[in-house]
Amino acid sequence: MSARPLYVQLADVIAGKISSGELAPDRPIPSENHLADEYGVARLTARRAAQELRERGLIVTVRGKGSFVLEQPADDTPKPSE
Repeated sequence: MSARPLYVQLADVIAGKISSGELAPDRPIPSENHLADEYGVARLTARRAAQELRERGLIVTVRGKGSFVLEQPADDTPKPSE
């Protein structure tokens, strides 16, 4: 048991799959129903995890089509000087 909410834990797992390339940019993530079944959580928990990923800027949801991985900026890009 963790002090972190279950939806945050699920969002972290999906974020890890995005960063590893297992879930590629412009490709859909599994549906809320699929995530709920795969991870043994309530559909509402899967929905809240998707919301968390949207807030982190990792996915975008298109009504009627699903949620898709956004292209992530490369970590090695030079930072603009201030």
